[in-house]
Amino acid sequence: MWTASLRMPKSSLEAKWRPTSLSWPSQIQICGASPCALWTVSGIPHNPMVNAGAIVVSSLIKMDCNKAEKFDFVLQYLNKMAGNEYMGFSNATFQSEKETGDRNYAIGYYLKEKKCFPKGVDMMAALDLYFQLCSVEVTCESGSVMAATLANGGICPITGESVLSAEAVRNTLSLMHSCGMYDLSGQFAFHVGLPAKSAVSGAILLVVPNIMGMMCLSPPLDKLGNSYRGVSFCQKLVSLFNFHNYDNLRHCARKLDPRREGGEVRNKTVVNLLFAAYSGDVSALRRFALSAMDMEQKDYDSRTALHVAAAEGHTEVVKFLIEACKVNPFVKDRWGNIPLDDAVQFNHLEVVKLLQDYQDSYTPSETQAEATAEALSKENLESMV
Repeated sequence: MWTASLRMPKSSLEAKWRPTSLSWPSQIQICGASPCALWTVSGIPHNPMVNAGAIVVSSLIKMDCNKAEKFDFVLQYLNKMAGNEYMGFSNATFQSEKETGDRNYAIGYYLKEKKCFPKGVDMMAALDLYFQLCSVEVTCESGSVMAATLANGGICPITGESVLSAEAVRNTLSLMHSCGMYDLSGQFAFHVGLPAKSAVSGAILLVVPNIMGMMCLSPPLDKLGNSYRGVSFCQKLVSLFNFHNYDNLRHCARKLDPRREGGEVRNKTVVNLLFAAYSGDVSALRRFALSAMDMEQKDYDSRTALHVAAAEGHTEVVKFLIEACKVNPFVKDRWGNIPLDDAVQFNHLEVVKLLQDYQDSYTPSETQAEATAEALSKENLESMV
């Protein structure tokens, strides 16, 4: 994936990057199978996230340099992406890959027969570099910085250095979104809607474009080769925050939006809501409710719109809040008063009658139960993090 991001803005090969329907690690079918799922008419592999494409990409790195210089070049780039956080190399993994890589050698010879390698490139040298890059080690910390670099348009958030071009980042994230999770890619794109890349080590690298990047690690894998708990974490994350590509950023009240300046926006929302209740503006309250605003928001005194409407004696506002919005009538402000207490204090008898009848029949709605469950899920998620 990372070598593909290095080559994207410079490659002269006119190959299209497309997902494959073949499961990992069966990235090639030579005998008796149609190659059209993975190859162009000229035999060039479509996808750099399967073995064949990754081997070809490895052959394009610094073609005029020797093997050591090529590896150092890529490792330096990875270090820049990781903000000089930990970046290691496992020689044991490298030797194991070389000794047991019969499938990759077969793919290499097939690619050579199809003339996929540039002129003058040694196939065995390309495979050696590929095996070396498969043996690079990162920690969750350094991996998350690399993900954050992608989220930040190719600029490392730690060092401020521009490592990748915006075009390379865009293409890399598109690849991760369409085929970064093996055969789960389609379902992951549907449920999570974010670019991600999994590994058989149990790691998942997740990118929230323009927001953040993260890496989680949990070795137990599902039948598709992805971290079981890692996938679950990503799904829960998107259920709490409106990070999904197609989440509504304006009217998704039950999800948190860290893109906004929380305090300023929240304060403005509360002020608008309570002012509408104070002035008896039912039309404004109806607009707020239709935009999925939380009608039980509190101000600095823990007073809700129902408190304000009850204190002012606005019968129509109180009716709207209890009949249409079904707000909680038992919320206490910082003095321990509920809305009924305010109506009694200011002698608004009609409002008192409405609130007494509503309190007698009030039961928490399903929406409030869901909100409570989401709050518990948020606590569980924070404990996981």
